[in-house]
Amino acid sequence: MPDHRFEQSTGGVYLLFAHEAYYPTPRQEINTSLVAAATLLHPRVRQPDGTRIHERLTRGRRPGEIVPLATLTHELDGGRLWPQVGDWQAVTADLLQLIHDHACDALGLGLSPIARALVCTGSHSEVRAYDPTTECEQVFGPADRTEVLVEIGRQLTRAEAGRPLGPGDILPPGGDTAGDEISYLPHPQ
Repeated sequence: MPDHRFEQSTGGVYLLFAHEAYYPTPRQEINTSLVAAATLLHPRVRQPDGTRIHERLTRGRRPGEIVPLATLTHELDGGRLWPQVGDWQAVTADLLQLIHDHACDALGLGLSPIARALVCTGSHSEVRAYDPTTECEQVFGPADRTEVLVEIGRQLTRAEAGRPLGPGDILPPGGDTAGDEISYLPHPQ
């Protein structure tokens, strides 16, 4: 069984997921969030679904890798295998609640409609946008998606400023509860 006690066990992998927009301030829309993979192990996240998604998310990833939920869906045979892994909708709803409650660190993003569509599609998909004023269609593809993820990585680097995003207070599944909690201070929202 993998060691889930520390965020370092995931190699610094991050989950990126889109959600219904919320507004922490009147002019700030957050429609996509990024969390440390270890946040999936939080006791307030539906289990064992969070653990199974965590294992799928972190397996074979590079340190610092940002993995959109859509990438996992693609890897799970276009989503056909999600029922065998877990209820991603319940898990992301739980993650979003943790974020709202400041119970974990997160990077909240207000992505443009095109950028959001790109991270919500598979890595080889295209997003088409029609401009009615020019009557032209613009196609955004894998290179554009990569650019969005690189920019999110830059924002993550600035947000972390020497301290990685923390998963909140988690306990290792089936592990000793004495002294194993990870303490953190949430990033200011």
